[in-house]
Amino acid sequence: MKDITFTVPCYNSEDYMERCIDTLLSADERAEIIIVDDGSTDRTGEIADNYARNYPEIVRVVHQENGGHGAGVNAGLALATGKYFKVVDSDDWLDEKELQKLLKKIQEWEKKDVTVDLIICNYLYDHANENRKKRMSYKNILKENEVCGWNAVRHFHPSQYLIMHSLFYRTQVLRESGVKLPKHTFYVDNIFSCQPLPYVKTLCYLNLDLYHYFLGREDQSVNEKVLMNRIDQQIRVTKIVSTCADLEKLNEGNPKLTNYLIRNISIMMAISSIHLLLIGTPEALKKREMLWNFVKYHDQKLYLSLKWRTISGFTYLPGRLGDVFTLAGYRMARRLYQFN
Repeated sequence: MKDITFTVPCYNSEDYMERCIDTLLSADERAEIIIVDDGSTDRTGEIADNYARNYPEIVRVVHQENGGHGAGVNAGLALATGKYFKVVDSDDWLDEKELQKLLKKIQEWEKKDVTVDLIICNYLYDHANENRKKRMSYKNILKENEVCGWNAVRHFHPSQYLIMHSLFYRTQVLRESGVKLPKHTFYVDNIFSCQPLPYVKTLCYLNLDLYHYFLGREDQSVNEKVLMNRIDQQIRVTKIVSTCADLEKLNEGNPKLTNYLIRNISIMMAISSIHLLLIGTPEALKKREMLWNFVKYHDQKLYLSLKWRTISGFTYLPGRLGDVFTLAGYRMARRLYQFN
């Protein structure tokens, strides 16, 4: 069995996919790379096939009709044979030296027969075109190199949450969770990052600056204007995440994980609410109200918790003055954390 399956969903990625794939090849035959050509109309498929010819023991290629990022992840997971599963977006890349350290740690666990369901590493917001980076680590949340359960998790800072870029799930855990991402929908990484967590029994934080999350393309999904244009997809994903776990039942045996999931839903509600407010039309403001009512209808306790939490609660304040306060806070956070 390979140590890791890397899945690289690609759509018209000819300009940058080679940088991504070349860093993954540094794992050699300890990993497999599944490149998913998601209906590209440029040379993406040709480039992928060249890698498969040159590295037949490592690279596999899937050519499929365009289904979006989620369809690419689904295709990779269906074929994965590695012990761990990792999605790497085609415009991102991994640090090769840090990847070697991760592989060494996985081999150590195998020799000791230690099972780790979720590996958490650092990631970097990489504004490569501007030569600046923002490192996101988890040193304050988990002890380094310690295999533990959710009860060992400490307090998350406002800018910290578990995202696809920081996570290596054990492949079997993903399959047990039944996670399947919707097609033709952006922001599905939030579903991938949350839905499997209740199936995770053991986790380990490795202080490795592994994943480079590229920021700077004008068409990028986290770009503010792009997100506003795709707000209906953001709302859809927010609704899915808010209902993907029975929080009341989960809280009986795993209160720290429950608190984290509610916190993550709070962040997603804030993102949706703020960008609807930025759009500012009567229709957008009505959608914001309907989103909050959706949560209220499905889970009254969750609704009340979100209303009282700083992150989400301050994005749904009453009146025009509340809207002004919300936008001012958002602009300040954007400058501070450089998230887009």
